[in-house]
Order: sequence, then C-alpha cells, then structure tokens
Amino acid sequence: MRIVVFFVFCSLIFSCQEKSNNDELSIFKYNESSGISSLDPAFSKDQASIWATSQLFNGLVQLDNDLNVVPALAKKWQLSEDNLNYIFQLRKDVYFHEHPLFLYKEARRVKAQDFSYSFDRLLDPKVASPGAWVLNNVERYSAVNDSVFQMTLKTPFPPFLGLLSMPYCSVVPKLIVENTAFRDAPIGTGPFQFQYWKENVKLVFRKNQRYFEDNAPLLDAVAVTFIKDKQTAFLEFIKGNLDFISGLDASYKDEVLTRTGELQDFYVDKINLQSLPYLNTEYLGFLMDDNNLSPTQQLSVRKAINYGFDRLKMIKYLRNNIGTPAQYGFVPKGLPSFSEEVKGFSYQPEMAKQFIQFAKLPSDHEIILHTTSSYIDICEFIQNQLQELGLNIQISIAPPSTHRQMVATSKLNFFRGSWIADYADAENYLALFYSKNFCPNGPNYTHFSSKEYDSLYEKSIKENNLQKRYVLYRVMDQMIIDNAAIVPLYYDQVLRFVQKDLKGFEGNAMNMLNLKKVSK
Repeated sequence: MRIVVFFVFCSLIFSCQEKSNNDELSIFKYNESSGISSLDPAFSKDQASIWATSQLFNGLVQLDNDLNVVPALAKKWQLSEDNLNYIFQLRKDVYFHEHPLFLYKEARRVKAQDFSYSFDRLLDPKVASPGAWVLNNVERYSAVNDSVFQMTLKTPFPPFLGLLSMPYCSVVPKLIVENTAFRDAPIGTGPFQFQYWKENVKLVFRKNQRYFEDNAPLLDAVAVTFIKDKQTAFLEFIKGNLDFISGLDASYKDEVLTRTGELQDFYVDKINLQSLPYLNTEYLGFLMDDNNLSPTQQLSVRKAINYGFDRLKMIKYLRNNIGTPAQYGFVPKGLPSFSEEVKGFSYQPEMAKQFIQFAKLPSDHEIILHTTSSYIDICEFIQNQLQELGLNIQISIAPPSTHRQMVATSKLNFFRGSWIADYADAENYLALFYSKNFCPNGPNYTHFSSKEYDSLYEKSIKENNLQKRYVLYRVMDQMIIDNAAIVPLYYDQVLRFVQKDLKGFEGNAMNMLNLKKVSK
C-alpha cells in the first residue's frame, strides 16, 4: 500500500507541476541532508563541506572528469629531476571576491604570497585543520615573487599534485580571514561567491561575474537546503524543487530502481539517472599478526572465504546492481591505474570446498565476522553461502564508532571495512598494506607484512613515469590478492538523479560537484 500511495502522489506532482515565476534566474538547487559545519576550506573534511567550498575556492591545481591533474590558479608547473622541487607559475588575472575591506582592486589580486599564508594557516596548530596532513611531506615552500610559488618535498611523492587539488589547499585572503568571521561568510576566488547562510535552513551562493575561466559559470546562483529526511528530500526533487539527488536511500530504493539498477518505467521520461564509478572499495579484512590463533590466519581459509560466495548475485539482489562485483584487486574502478589484469576471486564453490578440506578445521570451529548494522544484509548473505560449504561464520554487530575503534586498534580478526580515496591515486589504497603503516600509527588494519611488497611500494612512490608506476601498482595489488589479505566485495558507484533540463552536469569518480559548466 505504501508503494502505491507513493506512486500516486508522485503522479499527481508531475501532472500538476508548474514552472516557477522565477524563470529569469538560473538557480541550481540541491539538498544537503547531513548539514554543513563550516565554509572554511581548511575544514573541508567531508563531502558536504567539499561540495560547498569547491564552489567558493580554488587551489593551484584541480582534477578533470578523468581524475587527471590540470591547471587551476597555477597555469603551469615544473618538477626538478630529483622529483622534489615544484615551481608553479600563477595566473595574473585571478582576484578574490569583492569585500568592503579590500580598498582597491589590486589588493584583491591573488599572489604567490597568498599561498604562503594559506599553507601557513593550514599547518597552524591553533587552527587545528584536519587537512594539515596534506603537507606532511613538504620540507618548505615560498613565494619567489608575486607570480611564482615554490614547494620542496622531503621525499619524492608522485601523487603530490593530487593532494594539492583537495579543498584544504585552497587560497584564502589574509585580510579577510583575520578580520571577519571567515567560517560563516568566506571570501575566495571560485566561480560562485558567498551571499547568505542560515545554518540548517538555507545557503545561497551567487555567480562570480569576474571568474577567470572562460564562459564560466553559466548559472546565476546556487541554493542549498538542509532537509534531513532523505525520502522527503527525494519528494522535493520529484516536485522539481531540487535539481539533483546524489545517492539512493534504502527507504525508496526499490520504488525507483529495478533489480538491474535501471530507472523504473514510471520515472524514465521524467528524470535522468547518472551512474559513475566511485572511489570506494568495500571489503572484509583479516588480521594477519603471527600470534593470531583465528582460523583466518590460514591462507587456505582466507581463500575459501574469497571463493565461497557469489558477488554477482550479492550486488544484484542486495544493491540493485549499484556497484561492480570486486573480482579484481583492491584498487577500484574509476582510477586511471585500475586494471582487469589483476586476477581476483570469483564464485567457485568447489574450489572453496577444497581449501576448507586442506585447512582441516575442527568441527566446532567458529569464525566471527564483525560489522555494523548497515551491512548486516551483505554479511548474512556471505554467512549463509559459506555455511553451505562447511564454514561456521558468526556475525557480531557493533555501533559504527565502536567498530571503527576496534578495527583501528587491531582488536578484530575478521571485519568489514571500506576505503574511500582521499586523493585520486592508487597509492592511497596500496598504502593500507605497507608494513610501516601498521595501525594504530597508520591505515594498515590487516597488519599485512611483506618485504617484497614494501620494496615495490617504496619504489613506486619514487617513480615519476605514470605508466611505470602503474605497472608497480598492479604487481602490488596482485600480491594482496594472492595472499588473500582481504575479501574484496564490490567497487562502489555514485548514482545521481538529475532533472532533465540540466545541461553540462558531469561528475567524476571522486563524486565532485562541478557546477562551472552547468546550465538550466
């Protein structure tokens, strides 16, 4: 009955929908159910803040739709032969948004000294930015002159430019930061500028008429609402009050999508569906310490688990085909270095049975899989299929905060995890298996340790040739699979529901919100 009412209600909305009287303005409207804690780019630690600050600020570089690093405020750059020194040539036509404290136009022009201040601020313990880690490998930086900015690394790190594309590294004006409530009413250089914010109610940006990129932006404004209930927000989208919705809530998943991940017939002529790879790998992890007495310490058990359940069926019936079954490595689809040459695990129950027999487990063995309530359906699916093969899997559920803490302190032998990329390079994933990153001092939650792997990892982060680095990445990824250090489940996808009158609305595997070329 609930589904019938939902469809009837939606039908009435679509049939009665009238255009707004505000057609003279082109306003992009979206909802942020999780809220926004700050408009200061130094605190852009979650997607909600990143989407907002990306409209207001720029950095030295940015990512295109294919996740390649391209110019932003730096029109070009040079890298020294030792891969340590970066010299950025800045554009001379970029200005901060207007503000009464700027007494004349030249005071607004962005100079290399502004980046020195912005990075000093990012590292300032008093600011306590969660993004300070981005500059951990930077030895020094300085403004050579108004239009040349130089940075020197402690050790070579080819993905460094990708780090600089993060909103943390945006340029900010010292005069405004130190004399206003910058968190609440920021001034940047972006395609839109701040106009109004009432927290948890409404946020408005207006077009930056003097933006430096050609033919951008095309919209007059951006308006953000903060409806917490995701089903209510979706109904606002259906009514035409929002221009897009990112993601799919379980409350209306089956009403909107078919089992194969396509729009239900009711919606096909009314809205568009965008499906993009998302840099998130969902997996199960094993703690591989030598003193671990769990059955999962045996390679044969870990391989049996990997071969013993059907990823294709899991994605189809539990996620409506949202995502790609992880039958390759840990590095997800969407990254330029992803390769199907990495041979992962598929559903082979007979092979799984052979590995179980080889392990010679006692009849009363028990393997506990630790998870949170959000993933109980996936874990129960795996549990049921493995029990049919003879593995006794029990599920333990904990609150998300407790689960994260126990994983980070090596308290769980077998656990569900996920890794969302901080920056668009496979190193971000492969660092999880570098022995010097053992948790709690790093993200190596499995405590996987291999001298050969470490050597390849250290070689890869010194290799500046992309293709050669990608080859090293694939070798490392295959080592992780061959040792069955994890159970890759699926590579995630971003679903975007978009109004049909939007043009130029594109995304990338980082799920960025780029509105510079969007029109209505």
